[in-house]
Amino acid sequence: MIGLDTNVLVRYVMQDDPKQAEKASRLIESLTPESSGFVPVVALVELVWVLSSCYDLTREQIAQALDALLRTKEIVLDRAEQVAQAWRTFHAGTADFADCLIERTAAAAGCEKTMTFETGAAKHAGMTLSR
Repeated sequence: MIGLDTNVLVRYVMQDDPKQAEKASRLIESLTPESSGFVPVVALVELVWVLSSCYDLTREQIAQALDALLRTKEIVLDRAEQVAQAWRTFHAGTADFADCLIERTAAAAGCEKTMTFETGAAKHAGMTLSR
């Protein structure tokens, strides 16, 4: 297994830099279930942020990219179950992906609730508003 950094994922998804996109494609397409790529949860959160803020992708386009990563047998996602749960909340509503993942990761760790000062995270990602 080899780790995959955010910039490799971005180059593969966006195909925007010819040299790096070719290298990223060659690397990712050479992966197998036996010799897989590992995506740390931080890289996944960064990927969503970059796709949204730098490339102005829609929520649906970002959800499609996440779905592809979740379904690819050659790629292992850190905290895959929490990522899948966060993806479902993100895809179905208006919550920020990072907020969804924070809430799901905290719940998986046994937290009875996740406190936030952000109204949107409380309303859409399942957190509890701190007053």
